[in-house]
Amino acid sequence: MPGIEVKIAERGEVLVRGCSVFKGYLKNEDATREVLDPDGWFHTGDAGFIDPRGHLVIIDRAKDVGALADGTPFAPQFIENKLKFSPFIREAVAFGNERPFVAAMIAIDLSTVGNWAERRGLAYTSYNDLSQKAEVRELIANEIRKGNETLPEATKIRRFLLLTKDLEADDAEMTRTRKVRRKFVAEKYAAVIDAFYSGGHEVELATTITYEDGRQASIQSRARIEDVEKAPAHV
Repeated sequence: MPGIEVKIAERGEVLVRGCSVFKGYLKNEDATREVLDPDGWFHTGDAGFIDPRGHLVIIDRAKDVGALADGTPFAPQFIENKLKFSPFIREAVAFGNERPFVAAMIAIDLSTVGNWAERRGLAYTSYNDLSQKAEVRELIANEIRKGNETLPEATKIRRFLLLTKDLEADDAEMTRTRKVRRKFVAEKYAAVIDAFYSGGHEVELATTITYEDGRQASIQSRARIEDVEKAPAHV
């Protein structure tokens, strides 16, 4: 907008300066100094970036944003929501805080991916079976690449794993309002995170499933970790 300047601070906070910025809080100089610096920049408290199209993108409140190992702001919820724009992705958990790059665990949408597979004559027996097929991994890799196109280079997703089951509130992985319980998920899937950043390409998953009647079952399975920049090979 004419007369408005925007810049991104070192830690990713969006700063604004111009004729529309207020002069300060009435009779509260201390509060004014917290948000208006001597050069007239208003510190919005929001974190964001300028995308390849020149648009300002707000990713989260600055206080809730972490950082990659190189200091680049990292907002996992923003990346997860971008992934979930894909009709083939039901849930996603992004990792990257204090790490060299971003990686993601993804739960496919069984209905949408199942219909996609049936239209192509791709037979499957279960969620586990479908999610680990090379064709499905390639499908999701392409969806990730689409999302990466509008992300800053440092925060593009580099590696991913397709989960062998959906994330569930009954398994304590999500809240009842479908918010990821990050600390619990990071502990439960620690082997996946280790493999992401050690260069591993396969990981053993021991998954406990809770049924509606309270019974539990443990499923042992192996899942592949893929690099986004290359299409997974068919097997």
